[in-house]
Amino acid sequence: MRQPEGSLRLHRSPGGQGTEVYDFACEKKSGSGVGKLLNDTGSSLVEFSLAASVLFLALFGIIEMCFALYIYNYVSDAARVGTRYAMVRGTGCSASLTGCGADQAEILSYLRSLPYPGMNAANLNATVQWYQLNASGATGWSTACTCPNPKNEVQVTVIYQFPLQIPYFPNGTINIQSTSQMVISN
Repeated sequence: MRQPEGSLRLHRSPGGQGTEVYDFACEKKSGSGVGKLLNDTGSSLVEFSLAASVLFLALFGIIEMCFALYIYNYVSDAARVGTRYAMVRGTGCSASLTGCGADQAEILSYLRSLPYPGMNAANLNATVQWYQLNASGATGWSTACTCPNPKNEVQVTVIYQFPLQIPYFPNGTINIQSTSQMVISN
């Protein structure tokens, strides 16, 4: 009696001892056309590769955005440090400080010399603006001037060109910027 394909057959051994032996009958299908198209051999590999691609894209995207947030922390610190550097190096600073009357190039050079981990100093840029008080008093600041005098305000804007590197996306840059301002004390 022919068993259905892939079924178990039970038979007694010829020795008559009553030992039961199990056989698994497995016959290969020989077919063509639709039978081969309906075969799902290797489909789990394709499904895994598609799911893994999406998973790794999301994972590396999250890691890259966390790194951008990390860089933003240092950019905002650089803006504060640059403002502080300009604030104490106005035209009225003492001779004990170097760089009195600091200009934009000197402030940018100072910021690029700071050892921020993970940042490329060449991608760091800064703009500096000075403002005077309005003639009416301390109600606001007038238009920009190039006068780092005491009691004027200095504003430092730091821009970092963050290289974005996410798999499956073209590489580009994101400008991360922060601004800080203080009144010049010296």
